[in-house]
Amino acid sequence: MAVPKRKMSRSNTRHRRAQWKATPPQLVPITIDGRTHRVPRPLVRAYQRGLLRPED
Repeated sequence: MAVPKRKMSRSNTRHRRAQWKATPPQLVPITIDGRTHRVPRPLVRAYQRGLLRPED
């Protein structure tokens, strides 16, 4: 694991943290049992195979 060699200043730490932005997951419409559900793209296969059940 990378370990900093020097103490980072408070302003640099906060500036670095401010750069990170969370984005909402892309929802894809899929049809299960004749009903359309919107699920996150990485989980489409799991929903199609029946490993996950969509919430109603």
